[in-house]
Amino acid sequence: MRRHLLALTAASAAALVLAGCGTTEPASTNAAAKGTQHITLTDATGAEIKLDGPAKKVVATEWNVVESLVTLGVDPVGVADVKGYKAWDTSAPLNNAPKDIGTRGEPSMDTVASLSPDLIVATSDLPAAAVKQLRKIAPVLELSPADSADQIGRMKENLDLIARATGTGAEATQANKEFDAKIAAGRKTLAAAGLAGRSVAFADGWVASNQVSVRPYTSGSLIGTVNEAIGLKNAWKVKGDKSYGLGSTDVEGLSGLGDLDFAYIGNASEPSDPFAKDLAKNSAWTSLPFVKKDNVHRLPDGIWMFGGPKSMQAYVDALVGALTN
Repeated sequence: MRRHLLALTAASAAALVLAGCGTTEPASTNAAAKGTQHITLTDATGAEIKLDGPAKKVVATEWNVVESLVTLGVDPVGVADVKGYKAWDTSAPLNNAPKDIGTRGEPSMDTVASLSPDLIVATSDLPAAAVKQLRKIAPVLELSPADSADQIGRMKENLDLIARATGTGAEATQANKEFDAKIAAGRKTLAAAGLAGRSVAFADGWVASNQVSVRPYTSGSLIGTVNEAIGLKNAWKVKGDKSYGLGSTDVEGLSGLGDLDFAYIGNASEPSDPFAKDLAKNSAWTSLPFVKKDNVHRLPDGIWMFGGPKSMQAYVDALVGALTN
């Protein structure tokens, strides 16, 4: 299960504190006459990134970065695992046909170099050795993709930093405003339906050696944070990792959740659906209160759980719709 393996690798990566600050300064006389400005940014590693002007030819090594670029109206020239992105993140569909640069964990340096990018946007989930090689090709803006202490803040700050690198500040402001409005609307709808404070548990799962593993999205996860922002209570008691807020349990570990709504996102590209199929005859699963009451909700495919404002808006719509219909 490629997506799970990659996400698990991401979850174990140490999050770096985003030191994102950006300045602009006049370029040379000729460039200034054309309205061009040099851009200086500081990324999550503390590295200073200098650009001659807003980056136009951008390569992205991670899906949340791709989503941010598309949200800002920037069509990346290179994307890691294009097929996977199209399957798992339909909230911000690609408007072009970018070159596939390889996997999210191991981009092809030759392919990236062939694109002659102005900027490469990566995350700290990418191995340091790979980032070092990429820096020989073009300026690399390295972001910290997650922070369990403030996932929404991290999401917005990363979007803003990419916007400063690409000259799309107005688009970032608009995207963040739309996200805030969606959160407010979702909270209002749930309250009107008498669901304020309703307990919810979001998870994903996979099958290995005929055993179903469950990954809880705790209050420190992006989805967990969004759940609480719209007025729901996160039911998970397990501890999540410090970056993504993801925990680990099994089917027996669900017994303490009680009466609530259980939600997950699958994908047609996956070989199985552990909650709907693999556990269908498992007594530990079928005896759970929320399973008995048919309060298990598979949300629509294509909502990337580690995405940006567009994905989280789609998530709010999907979850609110599932709980109120």
